[in-house]
Amino acid sequence: MSHAFRWLRSVMFIILTYAGMAVLGLVFAPFALFSRKAARRACKLFCVWTRWLARVLVGIRSEVRGTVPTGEVIIAAKHQSFLDIILIFQAVPQAKFIMKRELLWTPVIGLYAKRIGCIPVDRKKRGRAIAQLVKDVAAEFVDPGQLVIYPQGTRVTPGARLPYKVGAALLYDGLEEPCYPAATNVGLFWPRKGIMRYPGLAVVEFLDPIAPGMPRAEFMAELEKRVETGSNALMKEAGFDLNELD
Repeated sequence: MSHAFRWLRSVMFIILTYAGMAVLGLVFAPFALFSRKAARRACKLFCVWTRWLARVLVGIRSEVRGTVPTGEVIIAAKHQSFLDIILIFQAVPQAKFIMKRELLWTPVIGLYAKRIGCIPVDRKKRGRAIAQLVKDVAAEFVDPGQLVIYPQGTRVTPGARLPYKVGAALLYDGLEEPCYPAATNVGLFWPRKGIMRYPGLAVVEFLDPIAPGMPRAEFMAELEKRVETGSNALMKEAGFDLNELD
């Protein structure tokens, strides 16, 4: 496929993805305002739509591997693009994401994020934001679900090195729930920036859980080791040159 044709199909994919978001968001809005279940159902339908479009239009097949977390757990995931959010949300029963506060004001996304129980964080406030985060999460856990946090705090380009932040450890300490690391390679096919989408098998893999009770420093080291090792393995499987990580 020529570069120009792939670019055109990528543009079509982006347009249809957000058109689907708008249509589903508007159709389900009257129900989502009063029902968390309806809001979650709309979001899962959007995930189905987007994965189908990705496969048909730009050749991105996708799958979820490992034991899917259920119950009240923490999921600490590698974040490379919007696609890993889609795969995690569709896979687990009741996902709630730690998200940046600015997204609350995004059309459609903001409404549904509130309704499914996502927890906003004001990253400008740093220490105070973390303290408030723990309080908000504890309150939200009254309604069971799987809390998803991206421990690096942002989308990370494949091959880039970003530090793991303490927020995941504070939640792990405060909630005393198992933490499931999650690895991914989705950024190879759906980059964090730009229009182009590339064909291949995009994977999110849930790894063995870390049981509650580990000291904070040990937890952070173990979490980073598992997520990075798992993500590197998935990227290598997809043909990514791991020498670029050195």
